[in-house]
Amino acid sequence: MKTYRYYDLILGAYVCVLLCANLIGAAKETTIDVPLVGHVTFLSGVLFFPISYFFGDILTEVYGYARDRRVVWSGFAALVFAAIMATVIVHLPPSDFYRDKQAAVEAIFGNTPRIVCGSITAFWCGSFVNSYVLAKMKLWTRGRWLWTRTIGSTLCGEAVDSLLFYTIAFGGLWPIDHLLQVTATQYVLKSAWEVLATPLTYWMVGFLKRMENEDYFDSNTNFTPFSLKT
Repeated sequence: MKTYRYYDLILGAYVCVLLCANLIGAAKETTIDVPLVGHVTFLSGVLFFPISYFFGDILTEVYGYARDRRVVWSGFAALVFAAIMATVIVHLPPSDFYRDKQAAVEAIFGNTPRIVCGSITAFWCGSFVNSYVLAKMKLWTRGRWLWTRTIGSTLCGEAVDSLLFYTIAFGGLWPIDHLLQVTATQYVLKSAWEVLATPLTYWMVGFLKRMENEDYFDSNTNFTPFSLKT
C-alpha cells in the first residue's frame, strides 16, 4: 500500500475540526446585524464546520474517494464517542464542590438525543454526498476546473447536511418560519465559506499533489460508503 507524508496529518486535523465544531459550536445560537441584510441568526459552529468540507474536498481530490471514506468513518466514530462521553459526564452525580456548576455543564454538553442524532446523521450523509459528487465531477471534467467540483460538491453536501440536521434536531420544536430561516442561513454561510476558500483550496491541492506525487482519479472505485478498503 502506498504511503503518504501528509495524509495522517490531514485526517487528524479533520477530526479535530469536526469535534470542536460540533461540541463547542453547537452550544450557542447567535444573532448578528449584517449591513444591508439585517439580523442573521445561526449556530456558532457554522463559522468553523465548513473547514471539515474543505479537508474533505482536498482528501478526495488528491487521495481519492476511498481514502476520504476512511476519514469520514474516523470522524463518525469520534462524534459517537464524544456523544457517549458527554452523556456519561452530564449524568454523573456532581461533587459538593461542583454542585453549583452542574447546570452549566448540562446546558453546554447536555444535548438532547435528537440533536446528537441529527448532528451525526447529517455529518455522515453530507460528507459522503460531498465526496461522491467531487469524485464523479473529477471524472466528468477530466481533472479540469477544480473550482467547479469543490464548490459544486459542497453545495450538494451542505444541502443534505443542513436539511437533515435541522429537520431531525428541531423539527416540531421550532416554528416553521424560524426553522427555515436558520436552515437557509446556515446553508448560505457554509457554501459561501467554500467559495471564499477557493484560492486556499487551489494552493493546498497543488502543494499536496506535488509533495505526495498523487492525483487520484476514481475510475474503478466502489462508491459504497460501507467499506474501509482503499
